[in-house]
Amino acid sequence: MIKGWYYLHTNGSLIYKAGSESAGDIRDSDFARAMWPFVQDDRETVWRILVEAGALGADPTRIADLAKLWACTDEDAKVYASRIGVDLSMDGNAWCATGPSFVDLQVSPTGLGPTCLEALTSLCKELGFSGGKTWNATFEDLLHKEENGQFGVGA
Repeated sequence: MIKGWYYLHTNGSLIYKAGSESAGDIRDSDFARAMWPFVQDDRETVWRILVEAGALGADPTRIADLAKLWACTDEDAKVYASRIGVDLSMDGNAWCATGPSFVDLQVSPTGLGPTCLEALTSLCKELGFSGGKTWNATFEDLLHKEENGQFGVGA
């Protein structure tokens, strides 16, 4: 059940607006760059908010605070990543996130970061995530386009 909506303000703030009916206000606002439904007990929903908002340049402190509040740990990230088809592994002292069609670091989209969240966010950005308020491609959609050889086509 949708409790409310998070949206990315043009100033980089990630803002929560309670109530499922608040979507219309956000969608109509010129100050909202992207929006996500918030379903508190759905792990994939909270991870999608963090990863996609981070890829669009949301305030990193806000992302970190929400990740802590929602108990989004590296271990939890591995579960989320597995469900959407991302491999997370260590590459030296950094986490590396790769999609389902990964070949090697030179030719395949890759995300690197000191945490799994930052690696996933980096991969989302590398895949060309552009956000939106309705009918936009999600991080998971972009992974499937890449897997089917459509990377960069209509993403």
